[in-house]
Amino acid sequence: MVRQLEEKLGALHKEGKTRGPIHRCDGQEAIGVAATAMLDDTDYVMSTHRGHAHYIGKGLDVYPVVAEIFGRTTGSCAGRAGHMLVADASKGMIGGNAIVGASIPAATGAALSNQVLGRDAVSMCIFGDGAAQTGICHEAMNMAALWKLPIVFVLEHNQFGLTVDTDMQSPIDDLSIRAAGYGMPSEIVDGNDPVAVYRAVGAMVERARRGEGPGMVEAKTYRLEGFSTSDMGGYQKDEDIAAWKARDPLKVAFDQLKAEIGEDKLKTIEAEAVAEVEAAFDKALSDPFPEFELFNASAAYSEVV
Repeated sequence: MVRQLEEKLGALHKEGKTRGPIHRCDGQEAIGVAATAMLDDTDYVMSTHRGHAHYIGKGLDVYPVVAEIFGRTTGSCAGRAGHMLVADASKGMIGGNAIVGASIPAATGAALSNQVLGRDAVSMCIFGDGAAQTGICHEAMNMAALWKLPIVFVLEHNQFGLTVDTDMQSPIDDLSIRAAGYGMPSEIVDGNDPVAVYRAVGAMVERARRGEGPGMVEAKTYRLEGFSTSDMGGYQKDEDIAAWKARDPLKVAFDQLKAEIGEDKLKTIEAEAVAEVEAAFDKALSDPFPEFELFNASAAYSEVV
């Protein structure tokens, strides 16, 4: 479903129908969906500017997500958030964030809140390799480990920070080895394998829920599309894109499920997902925009005095 959502958004952007650039997550869907699959509505997730898979994985319906992206009153935030800031507190989705790395301390604060209030809930922060280079990432991880906070750090290592290759951002390939410096366990997984992601993140979630402190999972993947729909491209190697497309997470998941479910059933599920996404767009694009009233400060002051 997420891939259909991304492709539809890409097509509408080319037609000039989206409200600004869209940050697509084609190729990263396995992480967003599998990493959140074991969470409850009471567990918190902080996302990024590339968070559509996180929203759907956490249980948000595609219709209010689409409506929010297009600024309609029927959106999950009543049309006032836009595609990078979608949130739904009832599902534990605290929202995305347009500031690189800003979701990391927010998720750490949510974990501290859970600990102080004695809630049996876990906080999860999903962030990219660009955000992993920020100082606040290290500060938050240090604090989380020191206080044994119930949080899981999920690093979507998609090889690029905006248009900059990861080799130009870090002297090491495996960013999760930094977790050892805080006495925090970590694991590296194939981010295009949903089963591997689910098992690794699930183990960290169970550990955090038992009160054993934070953990980190680095999921290696690749951003198949540009930084945003406004990206002119040209900095990704064709051979790299072809190699990663051969390991497309949708293909990996299809092959994993084919023996258990059957190819016909999987094709039926795919067709239903396409239909649901199309219906969501058709409905959302005909919904009204929010109305805003201009606040008259002078009149309000006069009434008070």
